[in-house]
Amino acid sequence: MVFPSIEDSVDPSIAQKWHCVYAFAVLQSHLTGNPAPEPNFPDSRCALFVTWNTRSSGGHHRLRGCIGTLEPKQLHAALHDYTLNSALRDHRFSPIKFKELPSLQCKVSLLSRFEKAAGWQDWAVGTHGIIIHFTDPEARVRRTATFLPDVAPEQGWDRQAAIDALVRKAGYSGPITPQLRDAISLERYQSTIAAVTYEEFVDALQEARLGAGETDPAAQAVRLQVAA
Repeated sequence: MVFPSIEDSVDPSIAQKWHCVYAFAVLQSHLTGNPAPEPNFPDSRCALFVTWNTRSSGGHHRLRGCIGTLEPKQLHAALHDYTLNSALRDHRFSPIKFKELPSLQCKVSLLSRFEKAAGWQDWAVGTHGIIIHFTDPEARVRRTATFLPDVAPEQGWDRQAAIDALVRKAGYSGPITPQLRDAISLERYQSTIAAVTYEEFVDALQEARLGAGETDPAAQAVRLQVAA
């Protein structure tokens, strides 16, 4: 599978369309039994998440899978691995099947600017992603969970609603009291996000074929995959 190369001057810490195109290509190649494509963008070390959404008839998006890492890793290898993990190994969902590809949107989030917050309210909805750590007062175990920066505004949550939802995501089912919120250790971060639909992915492959030439075997293989 051939893609046009991306200029080295592009900031590798900023999510780009080609990160999503690459993720779609990795998933499609895996589902069709073809070799994974080579990345066409600069490598870097960063934390990242890959999100798959299903587009409904009303134009809304429904989560289909999301897995990532808060630990910086090499982007080339991590984007490949978390593309497949989020599509096939998110325990909340069944693995994505080939027939679902046309209905999917892929989002890649590259995370940066991690910093300790002064308290559970020390972050801005729509700007920060958040990581919480707290001790379960009933089970006496440490719990942790994260929301990406786009989650709270998409859900229409203010800071308290987001924190309470994240406490539930961490696995705590008891009462959420002011004392519990005040005991939370919170880390905030920011991200850049790129999103591509399957139609945009196909358009990008067609552009890549034109750049590679119809005699290129890899370009012809891409055409056969899209046609399938």
